[in-house]
Amino acid sequence: MTPVHFSFSSAFTLGLMGLAFHRTHLLSALLCLEGMMLSLFIALALWAMQFESTAFSAAPMLLLAFSACEASAGLALLVATTRTHGTDHLQNLNLLQC
Repeated sequence: MTPVHFSFSSAFTLGLMGLAFHRTHLLSALLCLEGMMLSLFIALALWAMQFESTAFSAAPMLLLAFSACEASAGLALLVATTRTHGTDHLQNLNLLQC
C-alpha cells in the first residue's frame, strides 16, 4: 500500500470512527461525513488521474455534486432541529416524538 493510499484510507477510517463513536452533536456528525466525502473525492480524483482515461474523469465531479447536496440537506436539518428543539444534541432527537 502506497503512502497516498494509506493516508486517504486512514482519513476515511478516522471520519467513520468519529461518526460512530462521537455522536453528541449533529454538527460533529455532519463534519465527519464531510471529511469522509472529501477523502473519497480526493482518492477518486487521484484514481482517475492514474488511469488517464476520460471515462473516469466525470466520477469525481459527480461525487462532489452529491456531496454538496448532502451538505446542504444536512445543514437544513441542523437549522430545523435547532429551531424546533433548541439544541443540536443527538440525544434529544427521538423519531417517536416527531
